[in-house]
Amino acid sequence: MSLIRKVCNFSGSCGLLFLFALAFVLPAAAQSPHQENIQIGLSTDRVMITAGFTGADLTIFGALEDGDPQIARQGRYDVIVVLEGPARPVVVRRKDRILGVWINLESETFENVPVSYSVATTRPFQDITEPASYKQLSLGANNIYMQPMEEGESPATIAEFTAALRERKSATGQYSENVGGVQFLSQNLFRATVRLAPSVPVGTHKARAFLFKNGVFVKENSAQLEIRKSGFEQSIFRAAHNYSFLYGFFAICLAMITGWLGRIVFRKD
Repeated sequence: MSLIRKVCNFSGSCGLLFLFALAFVLPAAAQSPHQENIQIGLSTDRVMITAGFTGADLTIFGALEDGDPQIARQGRYDVIVVLEGPARPVVVRRKDRILGVWINLESETFENVPVSYSVATTRPFQDITEPASYKQLSLGANNIYMQPMEEGESPATIAEFTAALRERKSATGQYSENVGGVQFLSQNLFRATVRLAPSVPVGTHKARAFLFKNGVFVKENSAQLEIRKSGFEQSIFRAAHNYSFLYGFFAICLAMITGWLGRIVFRKD
């Protein structure tokens, strides 16, 4: 994707240097009797996008430390990688048709909901571990805990709005799953591919890697990724936030001038 700057593919120099460095560290660590550990590294810590961004795949590299070679050969290590966007309040509204008009009647506000949530796994979820483990780790879009801002609603109502929110996020591509998106390149090194949706939000994203051995959760590690706008769009974005009054005044003036010019151009004599 040419619209993403500074993102190195696996075949690029960043990916090769990362794997080359890990290849020297891991053989010595593999002989250690310590518990397995997992490390991840991003090919870049910042992604710049433009207004024409249509989505892309982001590659995350990782390594298994102190792994058991026999278990690795048997394929009993599993990795789940998550790219989680910034958390923000979200309002979910329910529309009903009254007298032929769709009207917002009820709403529910949830606190600290990840705007985006992309998951990549070595295998299907049901083949890695038990549903209770996913719930305990809040791992997977269906297990993200969404806290209502106001208490007092019935559990059935909250569950209905929560399901609608998850369905909407999935429909827009902001919540996605890539089964098989994590691939072991050797017994210790792996590569994960997560999806950046066209509407990916700007801000600080968190990449998290979860290691499972024989269906049991072992370790987690994380890294941060900044997503920013670039070019003219970034200038407009900064102006709207730093000079909100002047930006609003300019927008009103521009709308008035555009309307006046349109009236002159399309005026009928």
